[in-house]
Amino acid sequence: MVTRARTIAVVGAGWAGLSAAVRLVDAGHRVTVFDAARDVGGRARAFNWQPPQMPPERLDNGQHIMIGAYREMLELLRHVGCPPETVLRREPLTLIDSRGLHFKAGRLFAPLHLLSGMLFARGLTLADRLAMARLMMRARRAHFRIGADRSVEAWLLEQRQPASLIARVWAPLCVAALNTPMHIASAQIFLNVLRDSLGAERGASDFLLPTTPLDQIVPAHATRYLQAHGATLALGQLVERIDLTDTGVSIRLREEEMRFDGLIAAVAAHRIKALIGHLPGTAWAKLATLCDGFHWQPITTIYLYYDEALALPAAMMALEEKPLEGAFGQWLFARGALGGNPRSVAVVISAEGRHRDVDGAELERMVARQLRNQAGITAHLVAAQTVTEKRATFAAVPGLLRPNNQTPSPHIALAGDYTESDYPATLEGALRSGRIAAGLLVKTLRQGSD
Repeated sequence: MVTRARTIAVVGAGWAGLSAAVRLVDAGHRVTVFDAARDVGGRARAFNWQPPQMPPERLDNGQHIMIGAYREMLELLRHVGCPPETVLRREPLTLIDSRGLHFKAGRLFAPLHLLSGMLFARGLTLADRLAMARLMMRARRAHFRIGADRSVEAWLLEQRQPASLIARVWAPLCVAALNTPMHIASAQIFLNVLRDSLGAERGASDFLLPTTPLDQIVPAHATRYLQAHGATLALGQLVERIDLTDTGVSIRLREEEMRFDGLIAAVAAHRIKALIGHLPGTAWAKLATLCDGFHWQPITTIYLYYDEALALPAAMMALEEKPLEGAFGQWLFARGALGGNPRSVAVVISAEGRHRDVDGAELERMVARQLRNQAGITAHLVAAQTVTEKRATFAAVPGLLRPNNQTPSPHIALAGDYTESDYPATLEGALRSGRIAAGLLVKTLRQGSD
C-alpha cells in the first residue's frame, strides 16, 4: 500500500510506457507521460491516408498479428475496459500458403490439437508432417531448452528437418515471430516462442487478428484509463536528458526542467544513451553502451488497393518468397476480413533483404505481380502505400545481451521490448516490461516512504 502519492515521469508513450503508466496510477501515484510524438503508440501506431477515389482510412504503420499466448495484452485490455473480442478476431492456428499448404490446429486438448493438425495437414509430404511432429515432441521433452545457443537454421539442420519443411513452415514462422532471418536468428528465443504458443494449451496458439487500427487497441483504451485516473499526457514534448537529484530525478525539456520522485524510461533502446549516457559512473556507461549496441531489423508493409472487392481463401496466408525473381512478399492479409477496406490487402516483408534496394513504386509493382501469380488477384491495381519501420525490432541473434529493467539508480527503471526477457521484440514483451518496470519503481518508492 502506498504511503503517499509520488510524482513519476514515464518517458515514452509506446505500449511499454502505457503499460507502466497504468500500473503506476493503479498504485496511487501521480503520473506524467511524455512523448516527442503527438500520438501515442510508439512503433505500433496508425496514421491517416486518403486512397484515390476512396474514403479516407487509418492505416497501421505495420500489419501486426498477436497470439493467444499474449496474456499480458489480454489482461491489460480487460483492465482498461476493452473486451478483447471487440478489437481482436480469434482464429485457430492456421497456415495456408500459395503452394497448397493447409495446416489447421485441431480442437483437441494440447498437444493433440497440434499433432492432429500436423498429421492431417494438406500440401506437405508424410515425411514432412512426421518430421514436424517429431521436432515438437523432442522440444517438449527437452522443456524447450537447448544447450549452447545457435542459429535457427543450424538447429533445424541438426534436427534433420527436411529442406521443404524448413522453407514452407519453419522459416516463415521464424521471420514472423523474431523478425530476424533464420540463418542469424536465435534458436533459443525461437524455442521460447514455440513453448508459449505451439507448446502450451490449445488457445495459446490461436491467432489474434486486429479488426481495428492498432491505436484503437491498447493505446486508445489505456489513454482513456490514464486520463480518467488523473494522469497527464504531455505529447509533443521531447525529453532531452535525465539527471539524478538528491531525492529523485529531473528531466530536461526544450524550454524547462521538471523534477519527479521517480522515472521510467520507456523509449526505444537507441535513445537511451542520449538520455542517460552523461550520468557518472561505469555502471551507467555500461548500460548506455549495451542499449546502443543492438542491431536493428526493418518491417515493410505494402497496402494495395484494387478496383473491386477481393475474395481470398483466408484472412492471412503465406506467400512464396523468391528474392531472385523479385517476389519479396512474405505474408498476405485480406483487409476486408479484418474490418478494413474489402478492396485492399496488406503485404508484409519482415527483416532485411534485397527488397531494401528496390525503389518504393517499383516494389509495389513487383508485389502486385507476385499477388497475381501466387494469390490469383487479377483485379486492377489503383493505389498503393508503402510503410517501412526501419528500426522495427532488434535482431534476435544467439547470445544476445539485453539490459535488466533495473538501472544503477533506484529512482529510474527501464521499459521496452528490448529489456531482458525470453521473448523477441513483440508487443507482448513491451507490455510485460512495462508492468515489471512499474513494479520495481513502486517497490522502491514504498520502501522510501517507510
